[in-house]
Amino acid sequence: MCTRAKKRTLPAPIYALSPDGTWALAPDFSRLHDWRPGYGYAGVPDRNAKVLVPRDAGIWRMNLETGKSSLVFPIAEAAKIPYSADWTGASHWFNHLLFSPDGSRFSFLHRWGTRQPNGNVPFTTRMFTARPDGTDAYVLDPNGDTSHYIWRDPQHILAWARHPSHGNKFYLFRDKTDRVEVVGPDVMTVNGHCTYLPGNRWILNDTYPDKQRDQNPYLYEVASGKRVPLGHFRVPPEYAGEWRVDTHPRFSPDGRKVTIDSPHGGSGRQMYLIEIGEIAG
Repeated sequence: MCTRAKKRTLPAPIYALSPDGTWALAPDFSRLHDWRPGYGYAGVPDRNAKVLVPRDAGIWRMNLETGKSSLVFPIAEAAKIPYSADWTGASHWFNHLLFSPDGSRFSFLHRWGTRQPNGNVPFTTRMFTARPDGTDAYVLDPNGDTSHYIWRDPQHILAWARHPSHGNKFYLFRDKTDRVEVVGPDVMTVNGHCTYLPGNRWILNDTYPDKQRDQNPYLYEVASGKRVPLGHFRVPPEYAGEWRVDTHPRFSPDGRKVTIDSPHGGSGRQMYLIEIGEIAG
């Protein structure tokens, strides 16, 4: 006998889901769209569009059983923590929220910038971590250029960032400390969408289009420093800017398969499956 699945509509969109599936985090998506189109949602005006540092916008935590949301970390709280350079006149927002693997903390990027006459918004970034209720916030990367990142375990975050030791590279940060170590400085040399395969022996990563407009997903073996290409996927020139298609490699639960997004086949954005069991198994 077929039974109809139950469906429930949550009162707000979510960005990150807690490991136990009971809580979710979200930024103000309308504000995010204003400052980083392609990451937020269009069509809903930002009620704080003219406010540089709003107190009633920031990171929201939602109970997925009840749908009740609360503002756990306002943008104004991040702006209270000074930065080494002047940000007078800049608008602030949050992006890239992630729970730690055990759900004890979450991470996010605090960004700020000023819109230029051509519409571009150059921005500066700090990476924060905090408890799920927004307390015990810590600036993990204060150097101004954090990008893609992933929690390796409940204490460490791998991130593409700028650091005085090696410049722009991938770094492993230990939460709530100033301990940082560079990862694959001569192998993982460009920014990419990084994740760890189960067991943390391998890093799954990719690149943005190179000079040939190829995107290059690959595996990096942490112990040996070996890089294993998973293919080269050419991006047609019309896929650029906010209409680009990043490969965003992600792995199956057993770590033996990888899927990527790509328009290289000529039929628009498609999803492709890559077997990696013989490499990473």
